[in-house]
Amino acid sequence: MIDFPIDELLDEHASFQWLERYLHPDGLKCPRCGSLERRKARRTGAMTAYRCKACDCYHSILTDTVFEKTRQPPSKLVLILRGIAKGESTARLARELSLGRARLHEIRKSVQANLSKTLPAGRLSEKVFEADELYQNAGEKKRPAPRPL
Repeated sequence: MIDFPIDELLDEHASFQWLERYLHPDGLKCPRCGSLERRKARRTGAMTAYRCKACDCYHSILTDTVFEKTRQPPSKLVLILRGIAKGESTARLARELSLGRARLHEIRKSVQANLSKTLPAGRLSEKVFEADELYQNAGEKKRPAPRPL
């Protein structure tokens, strides 16, 4: 589970570093040649853009992610991910962050599709795991669930 230290992540620089750490856990690589060597090309709004030292490819931390065409500041991107992780509705999240509901819905679907690709295929090897109590009594609600006496 990803922790969202909300008091730290409202700062743009801290949010940028958090996004880089979680979007590129192996380091920010060039999307064309895979090199880690880069130089700053320019600062576009809240995001820094880079040029690869090997092939001169222009990229940022959002290149090849679901946020690639998003022009939101890093703190807002973190809040979007936090809202999705918390299960907030798209409409409410769009109102809170002053974003278009349709675009936010596209982002949510992309995030969920990427997460479903990374689901484990086989059985879990751990003997202990967490389960959300929300799903313990899922099913028909025609009559109340039996309670122990």
